[in-house]
Amino acid sequence: MNPAIIFLICAIALVLVSFIAWICSRYKKCPSDKIMVIYGSIGKNNDGTNRSAKCIHGGAEFVIPVFQSYAYLDLTPISISVDLKNALTRQNIRIDVPSRFTVGISTETGVMQNAAERLLGLQMTEVQELARDIIFGQLRLIIATMDIEEINTDRDKFLAAVSSNVETELKKIGLRLINANVTDITDESGYIAALGKEAAAKAINDAKRSVAEQERDGSIGEANAQMDQRIKVAEANSVAIQGENEAKMKIAMSDAALKEKEAEAKKIATTAEKIQAAKALEESYAAEQAAELARRSKEQATLEADIIVRAEAKKKEMELAAEAEAEQMRRRAQGEADAIYAKMQAEARGVEEILKKQAAGLAEVVKSAGGDPDSALRLLIADKLEDLMRVQVDAIKNIKIDKVTVWDGGQTANGKTSTANFISGMMKSVPPLDEVFTMAGMQLPAILGKKTEDAVETTSEE
Repeated sequence: MNPAIIFLICAIALVLVSFIAWICSRYKKCPSDKIMVIYGSIGKNNDGTNRSAKCIHGGAEFVIPVFQSYAYLDLTPISISVDLKNALTRQNIRIDVPSRFTVGISTETGVMQNAAERLLGLQMTEVQELARDIIFGQLRLIIATMDIEEINTDRDKFLAAVSSNVETELKKIGLRLINANVTDITDESGYIAALGKEAAAKAINDAKRSVAEQERDGSIGEANAQMDQRIKVAEANSVAIQGENEAKMKIAMSDAALKEKEAEAKKIATTAEKIQAAKALEESYAAEQAAELARRSKEQATLEADIIVRAEAKKKEMELAAEAEAEQMRRRAQGEADAIYAKMQAEARGVEEILKKQAAGLAEVVKSAGGDPDSALRLLIADKLEDLMRVQVDAIKNIKIDKVTVWDGGQTANGKTSTANFISGMMKSVPPLDEVFTMAGMQLPAILGKKTEDAVETTSEE
């Protein structure tokens, strides 16, 4: 067989074996003292949401490469020392409750999921601190609902309440309570010690009372047995009676002393309770006063913030309105300027067209005059002759002669009257048509008449 083929087959076999070994390495077994948490692409819950993790305790599971990974949660129990101090009971008496709790990660199905979501990746000390905080809070809560007598005498009830509350809160983070042990309970006011002394005194008194009763029964029996002897020996009996009376007196004095001590202890306990109640009431009033001051500060800050926000909003609104009005004015001015510019452009184009037409007309007139500009000008003046005559006539046609008063003193040197000179002068103020044509460089046609010698002389004399 070809060596290259053999080499290729061996290489393929090696790759397959390596791949199978790698796949087998992804089959993970969970130890009994741990919880294996598989996370990544796990699947979906019943409500359609993605599962955060899959917890396995005991057994094995295949971890899909690339899509999944895994980690372990240690089930080793954690011992937590909780030295609770100054916890307030229902009677407002502060007590110290040193205790020790043992907790561990729960293997319950739903609680394991909580542990995977909240404790995975935390160190043992971090888990311990978290559990200690929860236990502290629950201990204070339970003590606040119980009397000090219940806590001190009925330890089973106290531990049952602690276990129930602490277990419920620990399950929320994936832990379970294994054991709870309260070592001793003390208080700074001495109330528990007074209760102990009261119980000891009561036990001693019960014992003395029992002894006295036994002695009394023995004495009565002995007296019944020796009744005849006691009758005969009256003195002995009287002495015995006196001794019995003295014994009874001592018992009575002991009972009186006990009652006095009990009253004194009760007085001390009542005084301590009233002092603690007064302190608690004072602290409550101080807390309420601080809360009221904080509330007033918050309300004032809220009111000031509302006023500032409204003022800022009003200012912003006015700025926006001013900007909008300015923009409208600018657009209106721009529109008016554009309209004026367009109008002026149109007028300029109209004037330009008129001037072009006039120039073209003048060019045609000059062309008609044989290219002589003077002749063309004469033609234009001849065309306007009628208008010129009308202008001359219009100059004096509106003069109302009947409104003119002339003081005439007779003939003047030239043989004319003053009135005639006035009319003649007024007529001469209008340029003669011949002079108009002469100033224009033209001459009236012969058909319109010829200036006479008298007119020429008159003109020259003038």
